[in-house]
Amino acid sequence: MPRRRRFILSGIVLCWLLAGMNGGRVLAGAEAAEAGANSGTEAYIEATGFTVSDPAALTGRSGAQRLEQAAEALYAYVLEGDVVKARQESEEISQIFISSSFEGLTSVEGIHALSTVIMDMKSAVAAVEASPQRREAAAARLRLAANSLNHPRQPMWLQYYKLVREDLNNMEQGAAANDLKSWKAALARLQSRYDNIRPAVIISRPPEAVNTFDSWISYAQGIATSAQPVERARLLEIVSYGQDAARVMFGKERDEPALSLPLAPQQYGAWGLLAGAFILTVLAYAAYRKYRGQNGDWKAV
Repeated sequence: MPRRRRFILSGIVLCWLLAGMNGGRVLAGAEAAEAGANSGTEAYIEATGFTVSDPAALTGRSGAQRLEQAAEALYAYVLEGDVVKARQESEEISQIFISSSFEGLTSVEGIHALSTVIMDMKSAVAAVEASPQRREAAAARLRLAANSLNHPRQPMWLQYYKLVREDLNNMEQGAAANDLKSWKAALARLQSRYDNIRPAVIISRPPEAVNTFDSWISYAQGIATSAQPVERARLLEIVSYGQDAARVMFGKERDEPALSLPLAPQQYGAWGLLAGAFILTVLAYAAYRKYRGQNGDWKAV
């Protein structure tokens, strides 16, 4: 009987020791994972120069809301020309970005685009010789990016669709007239607009949609800088591809009105309308005379 008790007691002690060892390993693994995450954050902070004053992490939604509010305030300061307050607000935006977790709100590419536009904004307001135009452009990109993060379903950058449509229309008209100079000018305006919204697009759109439009605009720029002559049909084909890429990026359906505008009214103008009205009048008068003639013949019989 004593041997049996000793055997049972030894088994209990052995199980206790094994459980303690496994628990220690799990705890050590959790601590190592946490240390790795902290070291990654510290490495990012060191690379970007950001410092964290508030250690409390924000949730994704609350962080996105605070980020948009700060971006709106910064944009207002930049428009007012208050560089000092703009710098202070840019530091606040850095704190919000580091203290927040945007998991589930955007992709890895979106986080990278957001961090890039924040660093560009900090550089613009910190530079002594930076032009007001550069600060305004950087503040506008940050504002659109923060809004896209906080309102992914209806972001502000969707309002650019009308402007992009106009640029594509101008490109189409230039191609129809075989006017390469006009085609290039419209493409340059389109590129400028796209640069403003691109970070916001990356945040709220799938990478495939962004890559498609990036590839198209890069190809169009290559055609514009090429020394080889480009045929009219080829220019129209390139614009058609751009229209499709824009529809995908802005989430428009194919059965919606086309991006192109009718060229005939612009070619004929008021004289074309007068000529059409004159032809209709002549046809109506001829039909009336024929009708009177037929009636007169019938009465005579």
